[in-house]
Amino acid sequence: MKNLMRTLALVILVLLALQWSRREQTLVILSTNDMHGKIQRFPHLTTAVKACRDTVDRVLLVDAGDRWTGNAYVDRVENHGEPIIHLMNQLGYDVVALGNHEFDFGQAHLGAMLDSLCVFEVVCANVESDTATFSPVAPYTIVNRGGVKIGVVGVVTNYEGQGTPAGNKSSYVGLRFSDPQQAAIEAADALRDRVDVLVLLSHMGHDRDYELLARESRYDVIISGHTHEYLDTVVCGTQVGQTYKDVRNVGATTIRLKGKKVVSVDYENILTTSYAPDSLCSESVARYYADEALNRPIGELTETATQVGLANWFVELMKRPTKADVGFYHIGGVRLDSLERGGVGTAAVYDLEPFSSHVAEMCMTPAQMRKMLVTKYNEETREGHRIDLHSTTPYTILVNEQDEAVDVRFPTLREGREYRVAISDYAFKNYRGLEYREGRICEELITDLVIAALRQAPVQPDNQQHASVERCE
Repeated sequence: MKNLMRTLALVILVLLALQWSRREQTLVILSTNDMHGKIQRFPHLTTAVKACRDTVDRVLLVDAGDRWTGNAYVDRVENHGEPIIHLMNQLGYDVVALGNHEFDFGQAHLGAMLDSLCVFEVVCANVESDTATFSPVAPYTIVNRGGVKIGVVGVVTNYEGQGTPAGNKSSYVGLRFSDPQQAAIEAADALRDRVDVLVLLSHMGHDRDYELLARESRYDVIISGHTHEYLDTVVCGTQVGQTYKDVRNVGATTIRLKGKKVVSVDYENILTTSYAPDSLCSESVARYYADEALNRPIGELTETATQVGLANWFVELMKRPTKADVGFYHIGGVRLDSLERGGVGTAAVYDLEPFSSHVAEMCMTPAQMRKMLVTKYNEETREGHRIDLHSTTPYTILVNEQDEAVDVRFPTLREGREYRVAISDYAFKNYRGLEYREGRICEELITDLVIAALRQAPVQPDNQQHASVERCE
């Protein structure tokens, strides 16, 4: 009789264990990407994260890269980027990926930040280091939330540079960036059988994420970054989400499991300002913004400048110290979509151009300019197949039916004549297809030229687009 009772008790325990293992469990992954130092929205983000943690037992907070470069109150402090890292630590981020802008202040600075400031884990599966200034980071991590094992992998783009992320070549000396898609596949090989949920924090752009998913279907969700898109889509059975940029949204991925099996994945972009700001976080942000030197207006715009107008302004300012005939500035270096009419403070100038870019000068013929523009347009990167270099010297890129540039017209330039050209030092150092004579990087910072111009007189922006693309006959 006793043996029978023991057997029945064992059967009941097994049945209860099976019922427990099969019950539905919910995991919520909260995500950001491309925050670019916009700490002014952290009080709203803090309330959103707290609200989720108050209602759901299993919550993971992650970021897909580019945490600074874009806010003077974050970028211009003595220890660049520290304010946003401090706020992320306070909010309790769990895992983050590396973006290309993490390297903007040099790998020594990034290495120091990772070693001494970041409480959260940093993962990147496709970077290797031979330098003492940047210690290798883990390719992935496993996080346990209430018995649910979540594997989190990180990858960063290597498509824009020559085998590196976008940025100055000097930031990547001694580092190797392997193919991020292949690294993500190898990480899935290593993790899929060890975890219940597999997540990729991808800073290679949504287009590259889609390419990956055509090859690799074992990820349950990709938190995407780099391309500044609103994304909520399913590709090859995998949920892909991206929150645009600047902490305007927080991504909420709800994953439901039966036992250890994922049965549904749903994603939503939630406007951060739909939540009231957290008071303690607001006080922290206010202290960072209480910088009189950055806040004081130094000049004014007579009307709102569009992004094209800002690029045109840069070009005209760059031409003056070099006495250049032609100027070019890459649109990716203009970090604001527009600048409102009225007073402009130093902070806005550094938000507009946060890279401490110098003016470069060189002598070029129209044929050499043509090669530069055609090469840039035909790049198979997110900077290709668009007008990337803005100039107040008009030009037209002629493209064929395959959207490949085949020629460039310069209506105001004479073929065979050599012109003095001003260009950003980023383009000078990194663009392919450059041929010139007497090229050099000058001492002038573009931000100094902008500040000087604002102090001299009200600025009337030229918002006209002087470059165009036409289909050739």
